[in-house]
Amino acid sequence: MTPPHCTGFDSPLGLDRRQFLNTFGMGLGGIAMADLVHAAETQTNPLAGTDHPAAKAKRVIFLFQAGAPSQIDLFDHKPQLIKDHGKQLPDSVRKGQRLTGMSGNQASLPLVGSPFEFKQYGESGAWISDLLPHTAKIADDLCFVKSMYTEAINHGPGVTFMQTGSQFPGRPSAGAWLDYGLGSINKDLPSFVVMVTKGKGGQPLVSRLWGSGFLPGKHDGVRFRSDKDAVLFLNSPDGIDRADRRQVLDHLRQLHELQLAQTSDPAIETRIAQYEMAFNMQKSIPDVTDLSDEPESTFQLYGEEARKPGTFAANCLLARRLAERDTRFIQLYHQGWDHHGNLPAGIKTQCRETDQASAALVTDLKQRGLLDDTLVIWGGEFGRTNYCQGKLSGNNFGRDHHPRCFTMWMAGGGVKPGMSHGQTDDYSYNVVDGGVHIHDFHATLLHLLGIDHERLTFKYQGRHFRLTDVHGHIIKPILA
Repeated sequence: MTPPHCTGFDSPLGLDRRQFLNTFGMGLGGIAMADLVHAAETQTNPLAGTDHPAAKAKRVIFLFQAGAPSQIDLFDHKPQLIKDHGKQLPDSVRKGQRLTGMSGNQASLPLVGSPFEFKQYGESGAWISDLLPHTAKIADDLCFVKSMYTEAINHGPGVTFMQTGSQFPGRPSAGAWLDYGLGSINKDLPSFVVMVTKGKGGQPLVSRLWGSGFLPGKHDGVRFRSDKDAVLFLNSPDGIDRADRRQVLDHLRQLHELQLAQTSDPAIETRIAQYEMAFNMQKSIPDVTDLSDEPESTFQLYGEEARKPGTFAANCLLARRLAERDTRFIQLYHQGWDHHGNLPAGIKTQCRETDQASAALVTDLKQRGLLDDTLVIWGGEFGRTNYCQGKLSGNNFGRDHHPRCFTMWMAGGGVKPGMSHGQTDDYSYNVVDGGVHIHDFHATLLHLLGIDHERLTFKYQGRHFRLTDVHGHIIKPILA
């Protein structure tokens, strides 16, 4: 039984953990502790000494559409579904698969064809809805993956799965894995930046979605806000200038180094690095977030919304500026795609807010010679049903969650432009060819950045974890 005065790692002799272990068992405990520290230190270079694929991309911009856009009304053109509008979902299509609790008890599951016009665009002939006129103009720059699927059927697990490779909270996000594996290119800016469109309702977004999980905390994503302070608590208090701050940090570093010499605690090294990054960010972030040096042509390209901080358009423009400065992983979240009802009006609003800026970002990167080594991704956590949730009333309807097939697109960064991969059935209900699981998506993402997804691991609780868990295959047909 542990004595009342000896709890946790405190010894009855008043020694700290390392001192106690060194005195116990002729120092064998200290040897074991040193081995643990060495193991932690070796994980700071996880890719050292291993063979990995040649990198096609240096950075990623993920335009995440939270709430699950309807593939049927944007990209997955289904004439048969339009023809059978109002008929019941055939049992031969559903095949007894489970539905969500929101529509699973409906007595009727009427099919709903898209009311929006589809046309083929570009030399590739990609089918795109008239809701996305700007995206249609860059069809030949895009690689559509129409056969995505997932096991997650609700938003919380679905978004978590797409961001971390697991439906359960606690795993590192993709951006954290990349920072852990590849490190930063620009030492004055965070390697992993997150932006959320301001003022949008919908399913909640929580910071663990861009967190580091069980990886060291320095790999967390840094959220940029649209307020006067892009990063909270970054600016110095009134009366403290940059020279004062430098002097304080130098003295603080000396104290940390004294403690590091005594304990060899890797967390102290992380703390030193984070203080230095914060100091550099005090100068670099005001520069990157100041759009006053952008010409008028930029705002014509991205749209007038790009002048308003916190809009999706402004965040896309800021993503380009971060990419120019070699930020490794840039994540944009845009909520509001969860259309259980009133879909025709709701999806028009979403497309109006995102279409021009998404296309502008790809165009802008291409014009600046950055698209070749920047992977741009657009998509949500799952798709929408081909049947109406609730009662089908005239031209108004909603669609429920649908994990069995959905569409994402990618551009640049080593993927083939002007192609569509995978196919769904005539009702956009099941994948019939070229299925791409989320683990496959993550495996391909890492491959394009020069990482073998099976070798980027971190030992935690006795197991070597990775972004793709124990799954994942590279989507070879889409590689350029």
